[in-house]
Amino acid sequence: MSQYNLANNHPIIPNANQYFSEKKYITISSEDRDILKYPNSSEFEIELPQDYLNVASAKLYSWSFPSNYNVFSVSNNNISMSFKFIQLYNPGEHSFSDVLSEGIFAGLYNNLNYEYIINIEPGFYNPEQMATEITNKFNEQVTTILLDFFASPEGAPYSTAASLFTIYNRFKIVYNSVQQCLWFGNTSDKFILTNNSSMYTTSTNVTTFDNCVLNKNTLPETSNWGLPYNLGFTRCVSTSQNVAEIQAVNTQYNQYVLETSIDSNNGLPRFFYGNINVAGDNGYWLQNSEVLPGSTPYFLKSPNKINFMGPSYIYMEIAGLNCIDETSPYNISKFTLSTNETNGVPNACFAQIPIPTTPISEWFDNNYMGPYKYFNPAAERIRRLKIKLRYHNGQLVNFGSFPYNFMLELTLLRPQQDRSYNIKNAFDLDQYQTFGSK
Repeated sequence: MSQYNLANNHPIIPNANQYFSEKKYITISSEDRDILKYPNSSEFEIELPQDYLNVASAKLYSWSFPSNYNVFSVSNNNISMSFKFIQLYNPGEHSFSDVLSEGIFAGLYNNLNYEYIINIEPGFYNPEQMATEITNKFNEQVTTILLDFFASPEGAPYSTAASLFTIYNRFKIVYNSVQQCLWFGNTSDKFILTNNSSMYTTSTNVTTFDNCVLNKNTLPETSNWGLPYNLGFTRCVSTSQNVAEIQAVNTQYNQYVLETSIDSNNGLPRFFYGNINVAGDNGYWLQNSEVLPGSTPYFLKSPNKINFMGPSYIYMEIAGLNCIDETSPYNISKFTLSTNETNGVPNACFAQIPIPTTPISEWFDNNYMGPYKYFNPAAERIRRLKIKLRYHNGQLVNFGSFPYNFMLELTLLRPQQDRSYNIKNAFDLDQYQTFGSK
């Protein structure tokens, strides 16, 4: 019977503010999303198996992701680079009479102010593959321009040279595995890499890729601005030199720039640690042309080491659960010039996931010491999640057709009545004896 003056035997029991803390785990696979509604697995919404009530905290517990990303891609704006010729091998200056060489000189001179642009294959490269790719792309682009010249009215006087011409192959790019940088060379023509070209700040070159549209939700970057950045270059123009020019500069300024990679006996660039192109070349990667008398090779070195590693982290956003503040790249704008506030984003993401491997592989990890999202008071209900996976610059992660999986840990508060328990140790020796006597 109730102690209250009520007309029933079931009065309202007052809330004792006693709760039982329970850990609940949810495993989520990208394959379980509505693929028709969310074709991109890096951004989707998903219904949870049940209503999760009185959620006190949430965290990313474990994950499994594929490492299948493209370090070089159209969306990363780092598959293109440009160059120009500034001094050409002229056979007439060396009393060399050759129809083909004269035709090549005429074609290159006709396009002396032309900015050659190459586009490499999107994907992931090792250094040697990149050196081979750029060598072939440089030579292929010049070959295309020369073929167009021979087919034009300006090239009509060089019909004999056109019939003899097959390919331009004077560019040679190699990788120095000791210095971890790339060297660009040409057996006879002086060139520059136009790393200050406007093509690195605009996306006009993307229109040639099947009308591809870049992800515009990216932040301004002072790094990762184009393919030359990954190859170790700055935004400054890089000019090739021959050995005589390098030695003259070093003598004038009492320096030894590139001297350690030059054989002073024959005046050729050389890597002394071993063979480069073929067995037995003794590190001579750029030779004097055997078919162009009086020619001299020109070359340059990237000032920095290559960077082919790709992004270091994936940032997971879950609407309503984001708890990590994130800094943003500094940019000069009216906001940054007129305030003393930061342009960072509070509660920008839910978890920061390291990428410990390069393509192609899969990595597994857990987040025992990771950050929590706390709710005070506890969140009444969680039933649906909106998930987004991106990089630091805001670009969505492209998983392609590879699935991924992760597990969330939720801390739930179960209301309980204040009650006491007398709990005996089940492994106590006396209880074993008592249990056994029955």
